[in-house]
Amino acid sequence: MDPGGEQYRLFLAGDDGAMAEIIRLYQKSLLLYLNTLVGNIHTAEDLTEDTFVKLVTKKPKFRGDASFKTWLFAIGRRTALDHLRRQRQKPPLSIHDYGDLLASDDDPTYSYEQQERIATLRRVMYTLPPAYRQVLWLVYFEDCSHKKAATVMGKSVHSIDTLIYRARQALKIRLEQEGISSEDL
Repeated sequence: MDPGGEQYRLFLAGDDGAMAEIIRLYQKSLLLYLNTLVGNIHTAEDLTEDTFVKLVTKKPKFRGDASFKTWLFAIGRRTALDHLRRQRQKPPLSIHDYGDLLASDDDPTYSYEQQERIATLRRVMYTLPPAYRQVLWLVYFEDCSHKKAATVMGKSVHSIDTLIYRARQALKIRLEQEGISSEDL
């Protein structure tokens, strides 16, 4: 069992500190993932909090069919989609609000050039359709397997394979339109 699954089991057994550990382990990555869905970092923060509140209040059953992270991201995705349905409008896209979140706190050699590449990639990614952004984020930033991405997105593995191919092609075209070679990233 992965660490999140073990911590969730401890939380269900009454250890409140285990929920704090779950939040510490997954808060940043869930926040950034949800931002790819809603396109607004402040809304994504609220949805991240709502996802963890659901874990605490509703205590859904984690069967262990997938990793805890995949299961948690699926709950977050449903929370975000519910929010978008309620809003009935597409929120404005904003990537400038969280530029430093991906910078590594542990690595002092994290260079300015790497930050610029990531910022450029994010900016171009946000010109892609939401499904493309989401699948690229899951596979390349969250290191999800195609199977895990399929579980999170509620699609088949074959659909994810096709979606990734199309998303990469669209991203490459957009990068070239910006005058950036995909090899530069």
